[in-house]
This record gives sequence, structure tokens and C-alpha cells, in this order.
Amino acid sequence: MKATTLAVLVSFGSTFVAAPASAALISTEQSVGAHTVDRAHIKQFFDRADVAKILESKGVTPEMAKARVDSMTDAEAQQLAQKIDTAPAGAGIIEVAFTVFVILLITDILGFTRVFSFTRPVR
Repeated sequence: MKATTLAVLVSFGSTFVAAPASAALISTEQSVGAHTVDRAHIKQFFDRADVAKILESKGVTPEMAKARVDSMTDAEAQQLAQKIDTAPAGAGIIEVAFTVFVILLITDILGFTRVFSFTRPVR
């Protein structure tokens, strides 16, 4: 009985041992800087002539796409910037343009943007 009681006390006691935590303060500039870089990288991508041509064939101007980048969440912008970086040269342009088109289409359907005239918002 004493052995069981001692085992239970040791097991409960060990669950309350706190592990040391480490936290550091970061500046606002450091926090915002990474997100600004992602958005700037995406906007530079839209400035390319071949990408602008593909977007315009879908009925989207580069300015409309850049405006949508400004309204993206940080996670969406980071994900799109990562796709641009990892896309293969040449063939990846179509995939990224298609991704942008789908994002714009979904946000139009949800009523967040008004880019395409053929969509009707759900709201």
C-alpha cells in the first residue's frame, strides 16, 4: 500500500514540474518586416510581363491582383510567396497565375472583392 501511495505521489508531483520557458521581445519592425517582404515579392511577380499577360487573359489587371495582395491575410500572402519561390521556372508561372485566379474567384464569390463581373456574391 505504501509503495502504491508513493508511486502515485511521485507521478502527480512530477506533472507539476514546470519546464523552463524562453521568450524574447521582438520589435514591431521585425514582426511586420517579414510580411512586407512577402507582399513586395508577390507584387514584383505581378510586374513581370509574362505574368501580367496571363492575368489579363483571365480578365485581371496586375493592379487588381496587387490590390488583392494588400487585402490578403499574412498567412495567405506567405503561402503565395512560398509557391512563387518553389514553382519551377517557366511552367510554374501558369500554376501561380491559376492560383491567384482561384483566390480572386473565391474572394469574389464570398463577397470580399469585386474583380470578376460573372460572379455573384453569396452575401
